[in-house]
Amino acid sequence: MDMPTETAQIDSELQSAPPSKRRSIIDSAAAIFCQQGYAGASIDAVACCAGVSRQTIYNQLGDKEKLFKAVVAALTERSSADFFAVLDTFPIEPEDLEQELTGFAGRLLRKVMCDPNGKWLMKLIETEGARYPELFTTWREYGPGKKHPAVTARFAQLAHAGYLELDDPALAARQFMSLLTGELRNDTRFGQKPSEADLDAMARNTVKTFLRAFGKRA
Repeated sequence: MDMPTETAQIDSELQSAPPSKRRSIIDSAAAIFCQQGYAGASIDAVACCAGVSRQTIYNQLGDKEKLFKAVVAALTERSSADFFAVLDTFPIEPEDLEQELTGFAGRLLRKVMCDPNGKWLMKLIETEGARYPELFTTWREYGPGKKHPAVTARFAQLAHAGYLELDDPALAARQFMSLLTGELRNDTRFGQKPSEADLDAMARNTVKTFLRAFGKRA
């Protein structure tokens, strides 16, 4: 299966649909795949949810496998764009490291992990990633493949400037992200939606724990 070629073809085909219709199909398909899984989802269910005909989806995207690839590619692109927009606010020269890193963590939770794109993508990866790893080639290349090095570079800058004590910035970055996502998953695993206060607490807890391990010692 030639994933890069097929993904490019899917993107080209999808671009020929009107933007509002394209978005509706992708969002509807993402919701159906998350609710019913890849095996249980059907083109008919997606068409009904999107308010389009079954033939429209076939004409624009093809079969269910191509639709699923298009969903993963679109969600990855959206989630990555949101992620890097938030990453631009990472505190490189903080006056108050704990406060500013907590603010960054809160923005990351709200704008990346709790918005529909991030939630859908995480759900699909958790439920379908092991069974259909070839369908997540785009996510692996453009998700962790770009995000993890970018976060690592930010923490390396803080360490170089003397704000943190790190032997391995890549490990520290992974642990920061794991603390943050772990807090969120504990709350959302049973369908609970965290409140604003919950998100603030998750961000504070993540940063406090992280700085206990990697904060500059007096």
